[in-house]
Amino acid sequence: MIQKDYPERVYAGWLAKIIGIRLGAAVEGWTYERIQELFGELTFYPAEYKNFAADDDSNGPLFFLRALEEKKGDTLTPQDVGEALLNYAPYEHGFFWWGGYGISTEHTAYLNLRRGIKAPMSGSVEQNGAAVAEQIGGQIFIDTWGLVAPGNPKLAAELAGKAASVTHGGNGVYGGIFVASAISAAFTAGSIREVIETALKFIPDDCEYTRAVRAVTEWHDSHPESGWRDCFAYVHDNFGYDRYPGACHIIPNICVMILALVYGNGDFDNTLNICNMCGWDTDCNVGNVATIMGVFRGLDAIDTHKWIRPVNDLCIRSGVLGDMNITDIPYGASYIARLGYALAGEEIPEAWRYPLTDGLNAAHFEYPKSTHAMYVRAEGGPSNTAHLINTDEDAFTGRRSLKFFATRLKAEQKLYLYKKTYYWMDDFSDSRYDPAFSPILYPGQTVKGALRVPDYGKETRACAYAKDTRAGKTIYGEWTRLEKGQWYELSVQIPPMEGGLIDEAGFCIECPEEKVKKGYQLVVLADDLRFEGKPDYSVDMANEVTEVWSERHSDITQFSRMKGTAELDGGVMRVTCEDTGEWYTGSSAWTDYTAETAITPLGGDEQYALVRVQGAIRGYAAGFRGGKLCVMKNDNGYTVLAETPFEVQHGKEYILKVTAAGNRITAVCDGVTVEAEDTERPWLRGAVGFGVANGSAAEIRRIGVKGL
Repeated sequence: MIQKDYPERVYAGWLAKIIGIRLGAAVEGWTYERIQELFGELTFYPAEYKNFAADDDSNGPLFFLRALEEKKGDTLTPQDVGEALLNYAPYEHGFFWWGGYGISTEHTAYLNLRRGIKAPMSGSVEQNGAAVAEQIGGQIFIDTWGLVAPGNPKLAAELAGKAASVTHGGNGVYGGIFVASAISAAFTAGSIREVIETALKFIPDDCEYTRAVRAVTEWHDSHPESGWRDCFAYVHDNFGYDRYPGACHIIPNICVMILALVYGNGDFDNTLNICNMCGWDTDCNVGNVATIMGVFRGLDAIDTHKWIRPVNDLCIRSGVLGDMNITDIPYGASYIARLGYALAGEEIPEAWRYPLTDGLNAAHFEYPKSTHAMYVRAEGGPSNTAHLINTDEDAFTGRRSLKFFATRLKAEQKLYLYKKTYYWMDDFSDSRYDPAFSPILYPGQTVKGALRVPDYGKETRACAYAKDTRAGKTIYGEWTRLEKGQWYELSVQIPPMEGGLIDEAGFCIECPEEKVKKGYQLVVLADDLRFEGKPDYSVDMANEVTEVWSERHSDITQFSRMKGTAELDGGVMRVTCEDTGEWYTGSSAWTDYTAETAITPLGGDEQYALVRVQGAIRGYAAGFRGGKLCVMKNDNGYTVLAETPFEVQHGKEYILKVTAAGNRITAVCDGVTVEAEDTERPWLRGAVGFGVANGSAAEIRRIGVKGL
């Protein structure tokens, strides 16, 4: 029977994971000595960020976990996880460290999978050698396999062993099993030592990983007068980087993790800080340890001001689909918990049904301390805005909502409470793991949410709104006067737009006209902010720009890419690739729609529009191929579903109209129609885009999307 507080414990663990990653990121790769010299006691985030960008430690756990619902059979296999890697990781950029074949473990396994080497051989010692197979990645991406198996470390070990074997072998797999089992055990264990001992039961007694864990715990027990720094000196001398091959071996880093767990004495802050001050692969180690501690101690142990507010529930990722890269931590927790209930064969409790199902992407605030990456800004004068506060005072749906207030507001001054629905390069301090974005809200769709002025507040008026910052255009819904003590559901439908980009949506609250001598004080509760409906818009390449994040990372606004070269020139995007290049935009959740692409073939004979794209190896393509107009399905490789002769002229623009309705894909171009019905595991949702293959080139001027 799953624990009553399971969703909240998952949220605590996933939130702690992101906190740990952020805590360690700024000193990743530093030595103990360097950290000691600069900081002494490092007990805080060592760097400030506008927003914390993507990280491999948060990419892997959620993207690989999707294999549980996307698996091809009844039982999860390593190859299912391998196909999740191929589907969600772009080719040699973003996601994780692309250090080269035979150097970077994940890069090596990814290329093996692309070349047809199935998992688990793709990550094995036999295929790649022990030095590559036993690096740290086996455990840093594994947390979610423990979170979906609460109090069931045997199941966590089984799942994690399959997942880790896709990219790792030997001690690399044992590390994944150990960490996932430890997280699972933390749901029910009475002590951290019980967590460690439980996890050790699922890996061989005679492996190097077990020897290392035992060595650290035994040193701790046999030196009761010594502190963690003395223990680290022992670890450094006996299990240091100099004793193991490769760029970042798993053994030295698990020693640091165990050291932190035993010397942290069950305290959340102490455990994370000790782990961080040891150095080496800090973001990975502190991230794993934080997940264990978050589950073990729960939300109450995580300080709101110190740890949670700087994170603000934001979880940026860098997978192949741009809309999936904009998420918040409650989404991750709900996605994990939903799978956890399904694995256990249990019904989701009534109180959590909406957050874990229909409200998965909504800002529902059901997790204590959650903010869903909401922001506040004032317009038309200064204000002193308070921190957003999660509260159980009242709720529109469920049990909790978000309270915010502002002071010293002037008459008719507007206050905005909103979610970022698109992120720009300038929203970040760095290019960490190269994220690329597509919006999560589009023209044609509707913004909905609810506000309430509490009994002790002052009446005001408000509306829902959406904003295209690039065009300087704000769309306001109907203004409603908020009387004290009741909830008002507000909404605004965004009109169809040519070339629009919605990057902000939420609530606008306006102070009353009456002047208040000492400034107006505003208190409002907000709940259940969500985006619904069908898109009706276009992307005009003349409006897009290339954002140059670094000399190695540049992307065109609104687009993510699997592979290929693209540049903007004279109002078009020119694309090419030596083999298969693809670019994506729109929402991975869209179902039935028509996409109209203005495409000009320039060279070669393979240019496509893409629909129902679910990743790099799942979706449909319709377009020109070898003198034919065709419809193809991508299921880890393209196969032709239907085709008809079609003569293509290079340099001529074609309007390629592709409709996805149910399991039918219909392409129309220059009066020629080709239609295919996919009767075998059809893809029923996904984003849009375009692609070229076999060295072909094309220009794209516009993509229009209209929901059916």
